[in-house]
Amino acid sequence: MEPEKPTFWFGSAAAHLARPAWTPFLLLLLSFLAVLSVQIATKPFSPPPPPPAAAAVGSPPAARVAPPPGSCAGFFPGGSPPERKVVMSMRDFGGVGDGTRPETETFRRAVHHLRRFGGRGGSQLNVPRGTWVTGSFNLTSNFTLFLEEGARILGSQDPNDWPIIEPLPSYGRGRERLGGRHISLIHGNGLTDVVITGNNGTIDGQGKMWWELWWNRTLEHTRGHLVELMNSHNVLISNLTFRNSPFWTIHPVYCSNVVIKDMTILAPLNAPNTDGIDPDSCSKVCIEDCYIESGDDLVAVKSGWDQYGIATAHPSSDIIVRRVSGTTPTCSGVGIGSEMSGGILNVIIEDLHVWDSAAGIRIKTDIGRGGYIANISISNVIMERVKIPIRFSRGSNDHPDEGWDPKAIPRVKGVFISNVVSVNSTKGPVLDGMKVSPFEQICMKNISLYGLPPPVKWHCEFLSGFADDVSPVPCPELRNNSSTLSCP
Repeated sequence: MEPEKPTFWFGSAAAHLARPAWTPFLLLLLSFLAVLSVQIATKPFSPPPPPPAAAAVGSPPAARVAPPPGSCAGFFPGGSPPERKVVMSMRDFGGVGDGTRPETETFRRAVHHLRRFGGRGGSQLNVPRGTWVTGSFNLTSNFTLFLEEGARILGSQDPNDWPIIEPLPSYGRGRERLGGRHISLIHGNGLTDVVITGNNGTIDGQGKMWWELWWNRTLEHTRGHLVELMNSHNVLISNLTFRNSPFWTIHPVYCSNVVIKDMTILAPLNAPNTDGIDPDSCSKVCIEDCYIESGDDLVAVKSGWDQYGIATAHPSSDIIVRRVSGTTPTCSGVGIGSEMSGGILNVIIEDLHVWDSAAGIRIKTDIGRGGYIANISISNVIMERVKIPIRFSRGSNDHPDEGWDPKAIPRVKGVFISNVVSVNSTKGPVLDGMKVSPFEQICMKNISLYGLPPPVKWHCEFLSGFADDVSPVPCPELRNNSSTLSCP
């Protein structure tokens, strides 16, 4: 049976998600002050520090705090870690935490023991101060993994401690290599009510070994993520530092009601494919108040790869990315795609701050992807020294195997970008649609790009839309007076 086709709605009156209100005069004033402060600075811009550690959380938390106004954390019931009936420590299971020996079996034994309390008020495993070396282990439902202050979990340097698992159905193979893929360090499948949090503890994947396999072209199977949760519901990841993931750092896939907040995610800026947060074929996802430095996209929304994503037909929808800041010299602040074959719709991105990066906002697709990108709202963005502030790209020429369908043409329709200030970019926006499927209803409003060399202009192909209060003057494709679209 063919999957039901999505219904597209556009325009301010019919948009699926309400777009944030804004006051033009106040925003213009704040933008001017931000630009002025950068232009008169006598030393290079210094990025803001990672978010500070939150106040100590009890073990278990004494009370749940409702999400503040302007937060999407309510996607996870209550918006904060729940109190668990049974709380135990790694030391209760013989854990040492001295960093000299693998403690994989201790983690596995602890989770297995606590699983029995899933239907009796849930359980929490505390990881005390110390250094805990481990291979991959699985979480369970109605469960909290809590890293106390000073706790460090280190990924094992033995590839055998990251077993090979089946490829994702929507990818058909490992993303980097044919066949299976290495499991993530912390993994879960088919879970409900799972929390990974703490008092700013650290999970370090020690990814250098994996990056070297990639650089040396000796990688046999696709690298594992730091955290991957599959087919899970009600997920909260918060108030921790994640470092040095072998591959994508946080990868929820086929999940719903996911909240990722107050996170610091760090990797060397040359570490390959170390995306920060990649929601993939997920619905109702909240990503907010995160600081990310990585060798790839800070945040990338995905939904499957070519014919496998089309067949799986599991879109990413109702996703909010808010108050994310960071840098990536090779990729973008927020990317949509390029793996988008299951469809991506109803995405809000706001209050984004990106510096020293290849792109600020990027939409990526290709012939063979199929699927659609629709109802994307991006607003309140500040960029500094970002090479290309806004980029739509086609033709990644990246397919899983010979079975991809050249007749599978993606659709991009309804992208609203507003309230953007970019300082000292080296190129104008590059908006490349597709000749066989032009991008439609692209709206740009209140966009100021400062410091571009005088000859630099917008570059646009195979798209149509509308622009209002945009400087420098946008391309003719966005100045179509006959367009039925007006910016909301």
